Amino acid sequence: MAWNVFVIGYDDLSRRLFPRLRHVEDYAFHDLLPLDEVVLADSFDFDRLVADALAELERFPGRVDAIVGAWDFPTSALLPVLHEALGLRGPSLTAVLKCDHKYWSRLEQARVVPECVPPFQALDPFDPHAVERIEIDYPFWIKPVKAHSSQLGFHVRNAQQLREVLPRIRQGIGTYGKPLAEVCAHLDLPEDVAGIGGHHCILEGIISAGRQCTVEGYVQQGEVHLTGIVDSIRDTLHRSVLMRYEYPSSLPDSVQQRMFELSRRVMRHIGYDDAPFNIEFYHDDKSDRIWLLEINSRLSRSHAALFQLVDGAPHYQVMVDVALGMAPRMPHREGRYAVAAKQMLRVFQGGIVRRVPTAEEIRLVEEAYPGTFVELNVREGMSLDSLLHQDSFSWELGVLFTGADSYRGLLERIRLCREGLPFVISPPAGQGA
Repeated sequence: MAWNVFVIGYDDLSRRLFPRLRHVEDYAFHDLLPLDEVVLADSFDFDRLVADALAELERFPGRVDAIVGAWDFPTSALLPVLHEALGLRGPSLTAVLKCDHKYWSRLEQARVVPECVPPFQALDPFDPHAVERIEIDYPFWIKPVKAHSSQLGFHVRNAQQLREVLPRIRQGIGTYGKPLAEVCAHLDLPEDVAGIGGHHCILEGIISAGRQCTVEGYVQQGEVHLTGIVDSIRDTLHRSVLMRYEYPSSLPDSVQQRMFELSRRVMRHIGYDDAPFNIEFYHDDKSDRIWLLEINSRLSRSHAALFQLVDGAPHYQVMVDVALGMAPRMPHREGRYAVAAKQMLRVFQGGIVRRVPTAEEIRLVEEAYPGTFVELNVREGMSLDSLLHQDSFSWELGVLFTGADSYRGLLERIRLCREGLPFVISPPAGQGA
């Protein structure tokens, strides 16, 4: 009899990759909460989402064996609340917020791996004297205590720049600030966190020199395990803009091992258990110093296809098996390719989408390179400014997943695929051709 696994925000990528799990016949996957309400909405009512999910599960005639999700907030916070309500495995809401609430997370990191944490402070962007309350040195990054994909994140070099970005932050911070406040109301927060609500920002010293990567792992019965390490390739001009993920990491083995040991210390300290996680790091090869960027209380869905191409199954395998209480049946280096990438198809100028790759063009690219697949985020006629969850400098038109037998071959394959996927973006009205 198959296990009933409910997936929050079951999307096209999940539908494409879940059937590739090992022993897929052991699972029966079910939608939980529509994607346009829990991921793609302009705003989120956390308590209503909890009520809707519980009502949906109550109507299910069978057994609920597990609830999983790979999306960021609010999905990451919904999971522990639902797990507790139904008596299922998973980390506590407190442990999840010690990852997701960026200021709280920095406080915890500083207690256990202080050598990896930059100077930081909280800031209320609505405070009329915010600029005068800066305690760390310029330059720094400012971002909401809860956001993702570099939304409302800015590199600030001086007080004048800070004055310029604060109005933009105030305008958009409520999207995640309001539901985060609702989540925090479920807990008795520690004194040093209680006054830092969802509408606050965190300021952090610059740590982005060197190479960035992500440790993908999981905790089960208190033991921290490594799934794999993925490299992140950033834009050379806008360092917060992500251009590509590459797997497996090309960092030296000794550096990868140090990152995993740091991950183990942090996740044990936080008390996180029975779920996947990922931690983003920077390695400064000049100083050989490792910096911790952030902790995510979930696996990265962006990496799932890379594990499929290289290891032989998406690391959704880990997420599902841990939720069911079994040792993950995740293969290693049994995939079609030696290396794989997720290439973001970005532009750095806004405008109107006049052409996207046709279904036939996508089919030809995917058939030319087995295992390759393409996702589009845009359609003809839409304004790029209507795209949700974009960073502050670019627009993601779509993504390309592909693999190859060598790194040089991977870059060449990406180039050829992009040539076969033409977009046309015209300037906004009034800006000329």
